[in-house]
Amino acid sequence: MADLYEVIQSKLQNMSKSQREIARYVMSHMNSVPFLTVGELAKQVGVGEATVYRFATYLGYSGYPEFQKALQEAMKKQLTTVEQLRISEDMYDQESQATMEMFEEEVERIREMSQQLNMDDFQKVVDKIVGAKRIFIVANRSAVALGSFLEFYFDVMLENAELIRNPHGISEKLFRIDEDDVVIGLSFSRYTRSTVEALSFAHDRGTQVVSITDNQLSPLVPYSDIALYARSDMSSLIDSFVAPLSLINALITAVGHEKSTEIQQHLEELESVWDRFNIFSDDKM
Repeated sequence: MADLYEVIQSKLQNMSKSQREIARYVMSHMNSVPFLTVGELAKQVGVGEATVYRFATYLGYSGYPEFQKALQEAMKKQLTTVEQLRISEDMYDQESQATMEMFEEEVERIREMSQQLNMDDFQKVVDKIVGAKRIFIVANRSAVALGSFLEFYFDVMLENAELIRNPHGISEKLFRIDEDDVVIGLSFSRYTRSTVEALSFAHDRGTQVVSITDNQLSPLVPYSDIALYARSDMSSLIDSFVAPLSLINALITAVGHEKSTEIQQHLEELESVWDRFNIFSDDKM
């Protein structure tokens, strides 16, 4: 989003209070704003539609349609870490209030994800996972944290999940996949090339492919049978995985509900093993 950000940054100091609020919202919601109508953006920011129109023209665009097109083009370019840091410095004051505002934005990301979640697609993903012979989770870089969490619980519940986190090991791990397996790809802007290539390979092999990503323009989507979306963008040098993790929690819970009888028996057996190896602390706080 470098070009558009440069335009906003150059004009930020002279913006009115309402314009600055729109600017903050745009830069904090880079993966969802490009798909909002002028009315929807105005409602989210808490300003009138005319204010949004004036904001677009203030930036030098002929109107909201041209501004929206610029947003969509900018989203494809993906911000570098340096650009994300600049956004954080410009959009947030260096005060404790900024921290509280970031917490509020995290709550908003979860709310937005839950409201936009396609429940039919969600249930289809649950059914695919429950019926899979093997589950391969592909995640790299920061998304490995999400992949590890997902693998841990799926392996405890289903005993057939494996996380592939090394780009150089993808070919060996996915060599024998077939239509009875499920490959789950986790990647968010800036998307990891090896994850995209792994999903492309799985798709070509006829394997069921599920992606958990941030928006419809994600490069994972063309290779996915089903995609589930959760925003990860924030005005900071890091990604926000609060909404994706919430989505993964819901997925794990739904799979557990579908397989509750088998999982209960399995967990009872595991408890005796955990006791044998003294896994958990008995210390009382």
